[in-house]
Amino acid sequence: MKLYSFFRSSAAYRVRIALNLKGLDYEYISVNLAKGEAKGPQYKGAVNPQGLVPALEADGLLIPQSMAICAYLDEIKPEPPLLPPDPAGRARVRSIAFFIACDIHPLNNLRVLNYLTDTLKVTEEQRLTWYHHWIKEGFASLETMLSRDKATGKFCHGDTPTLADVCLVPQVYNAHRFKVDMTPFPTLQRIYETCLTLPAFDKARPENQPDAA
Repeated sequence: MKLYSFFRSSAAYRVRIALNLKGLDYEYISVNLAKGEAKGPQYKGAVNPQGLVPALEADGLLIPQSMAICAYLDEIKPEPPLLPPDPAGRARVRSIAFFIACDIHPLNNLRVLNYLTDTLKVTEEQRLTWYHHWIKEGFASLETMLSRDKATGKFCHGDTPTLADVCLVPQVYNAHRFKVDMTPFPTLQRIYETCLTLPAFDKARPENQPDAA
């Protein structure tokens, strides 16, 4: 397997966690988003027409999109599973994961933040205000969802990590990076800290990647 990744990419971070949880070896291929390498002919032209990371090469396939990659990994190596065995549990985990991946993360990814500063010419203070606003709004809803549901355990769902945790950890990591106050979100912070005690999550951290600056 080859994983096209960038150490700061939240989406690539998800896939690194999933690969580690599955115990799958892979070759790490750095695509430096900060230097625009994802938009160049060697990557966008030859690997992923979206010009985004991650992308996974496996079994003669080239799979973009982190959630599709995680689903593929869960299908080719079912143990340990990323989803619970019951339909209700799977629906809950997917709803948490998609809430993070589809509603929270896209508003704060590098493309959006760069557009704000490079094209709309907002100040750094305004850029951070944007980031904090959307993270806090999303986290407030997620905190309520998790704190009130008895299905929440040590992790987002029960006492084993699932796809929900795979998505949560990179988002909380970035919130810390942008100095978001996590005090109002104790459940999210607790789950985040629990996840990082596991080698699969720790190994996937941005600072532990070969292209970390």
